[in-house]
Amino acid sequence: QVQVAESGGGLVQPGGSLELSCEASGGIFSNAFMAWYRQAPGKERELVASITTFGITYYASSVKGRFTISNDKVRNTVFLLMNSLKPEDTATYYCYVDDQGTRVWGQGTQVTVSS
Repeated sequence: QVQVAESGGGLVQPGGSLELSCEASGGIFSNAFMAWYRQAPGKERELVASITTFGITYYASSVKGRFTISNDKVRNTVFLLMNSLKPEDTATYYCYVDDQGTRVWGQGTQVTVSS
């Protein structure tokens, strides 16, 4: 059974940085899709960034140049380094893993950008 465990998040001032991590377990992960989504109050969940096992990445236009997604294939962990954070980045961030058709969501971690 695939499971994910998120960590990171918290309160940061505008212009600051945070790093989120998500460790997956219980699967094969030889050809997996791992991503970070976020959902702000009153808004729909949106894809922030994604990465495949082979290192192919995608970024939403709103975070391109500020966020970096990476993975550690040995630890089956995906990271999201968030720089130059803005108040509009405030949201609950969710890890998502698709391991050859087995899809799992994390419970979410709160990121608040405020002075």
